[in-house]
Amino acid sequence: MLTVVKVGGNIIDDEKKLASFIEIFASIDGDKILVHGGGKVASAIGAQLGLVPDYIDGRRVTDAETLKLVTMVYAGLINKNIVACLQAKGCNAIGLTGADANIIQAVKRPVKDVDYGFVGDVNEAGVATKSLSMLLNAGLIPVVAPLTHDGNGTMLNTNADTIAQELAKAICKVMDVQLVYGFEKDGVLKDARDNNSVINKITVADFDRLKNDGTINGGMLPKLQNACAAIEYGVSKVIIGNALHLPELINGTAGTQIV
Repeated sequence: MLTVVKVGGNIIDDEKKLASFIEIFASIDGDKILVHGGGKVASAIGAQLGLVPDYIDGRRVTDAETLKLVTMVYAGLINKNIVACLQAKGCNAIGLTGADANIIQAVKRPVKDVDYGFVGDVNEAGVATKSLSMLLNAGLIPVVAPLTHDGNGTMLNTNADTIAQELAKAICKVMDVQLVYGFEKDGVLKDARDNNSVINKITVADFDRLKNDGTINGGMLPKLQNACAAIEYGVSKVIIGNALHLPELINGTAGTQIV
């Protein structure tokens, strides 16, 4: 069983929480891949450079200057710090973007109602399953930054939840895969202000209803869209919950399961 874990939210922003998560992630048995976000870190550094973040439906609009920013922050500062911390825990991690080993190629999102700029859309065919399998077979733990490339020399900012979903979908053709979306909340909440209002299970039909009545909005929308797509495609298990409760999410005693 391969475990694909996406970590984001305030876990990435908080040095102590991130250190705790890395220790927990390092203790998980079996093959694993870590996908990380880092939007708030990028926004904070961008603010120092005079760049104001722009989001639509939980997704960052990426102009040319923002692309430089997220490439530096995601692929550099955040990715390499995580890799170094995993090495300290005895995990032989390797930091990657989609351009490295050509593991994730994407296309620039076409302009329809909204121009998202240098944002990449990935499909299953864009994931180099063979390259990822080679890394896993070599005992390496891929740590993937939320960046892809278009095959023509341009990097593309890509939603980390989407990357995790596409990796899980591609690899589940050759091995069992479970996908975990970890952040600072205990799961998908009925009331965003009440961390005790976790919805234990969500079906695709539930998602449509919760989206339409406004229970699910903002950054949770792409997370659940990706979770539903993964489970419908054949990923064995998809769980959303607190990254610091990773073992409990995996064994099904915490978080929200997508069914």
